[in-house]
Amino acid sequence: MAALGSKTPPAAAAGLQGRRVLVLGAALVGLAEGPLAGADVTAGGVEQLDGLSLAACDLVLIDADAWEAPALAAAVKALTAAKSPPPVLMTGESLPAGLVRNLLRLEHADILEAPFSPEQLSAAVQGLIAGMVAAPAAASASDSRCWAVIGAVGGSGATTIAVEIATALAERPGKERVCLIDLNFADGAAAAYLGSTAAMRLGDFGPAAERIDQSMLQAFATPVSERLDLLAHPREAQAFDTASREAVLRVLEIACEAYDWVILDMPRHRRAWTLEALSGADEVLVISELTVPALLAARALSDEIEDALGSGLKPRMVVNRLGSRMFGPAPSMAEAERALQRKALAGVSSDWEAAAASVNLGGPIAQHRPKSKIVKDIQMLVEKLAAEPARRDSQTRAA
Repeated sequence: MAALGSKTPPAAAAGLQGRRVLVLGAALVGLAEGPLAGADVTAGGVEQLDGLSLAACDLVLIDADAWEAPALAAAVKALTAAKSPPPVLMTGESLPAGLVRNLLRLEHADILEAPFSPEQLSAAVQGLIAGMVAAPAAASASDSRCWAVIGAVGGSGATTIAVEIATALAERPGKERVCLIDLNFADGAAAAYLGSTAAMRLGDFGPAAERIDQSMLQAFATPVSERLDLLAHPREAQAFDTASREAVLRVLEIACEAYDWVILDMPRHRRAWTLEALSGADEVLVISELTVPALLAARALSDEIEDALGSGLKPRMVVNRLGSRMFGPAPSMAEAERALQRKALAGVSSDWEAAAASVNLGGPIAQHRPKSKIVKDIQMLVEKLAAEPARRDSQTRAA
């Protein structure tokens, strides 16, 4: 491979600033002082391609002449099986046909024949990165809606309601895309409820939240249905400590650009980013059971949120697990509203059998028990809220 000069094309320096580039081949490492200036360049081996995703790096640059062709072909083939692999640029003087075929299975890949100039390398790199950024279709920020769901007490059913709201939105007529974001990083249950995989590891970014873009968001997302995606963090005891405030808010910002509807399953206990996330929502739904302690907790939580935000955004109350009073005294809806000292937005019926079946089978109640009272009540809630004008303009979305 011909030696490359140290002159850096201005466009390359601007586009690569802060990008993580994995370089495979000692001869390419020196490019960090030339066409790759501004990037975070790391040298590695072909074994790192197995399962590599956008969460780990933004670009892979491979010197094919530095590796045995069979080993490199196998590594590239393994990369094609990864979920949302990073773009790959391969250079070399003589590239075997089998290796090229494996490389071209990747959605974002290119080949640069050696010798090449710094300008040629920069153009190839910029083309791959630009293609990744432009790949996901973004919704208009002014059209997106964000609803935050938070339980007043543990076990109030907030995650179930968030899952069913997201499902109901995704099943409405049209082509609107919905994203459910489980912000309970340490003990979130949305992925388990849906029988899905939690793939969002925000701790990997530390303070470098600017690296998160729409392509990265797609790497995090787990498709639940054709129009519903899930963003959830694997259950980790220290996840709240490792996920930075900047990374969380960046994810919410990008999600509100990429999806028409964003549903947040919020943790009950306040985090560094809680108020900013709530202030960017069009609606804050506080979920309470029909018990006196839960209703009092819901009133206190609602007052706390309203006072802390100081923006005029009033949380809306949803009373969960409404049922008959056959087996003992329980507050009526009117009595519940007196305890709340405000009108409830909606009530959701109790249907333990449907909820349990859904959780055990993996998937929303609307999928396994479509005639459940819960499904009907959630549909009415969604249609009622969706018919109202957005309570936030696009500039106050989570950002």
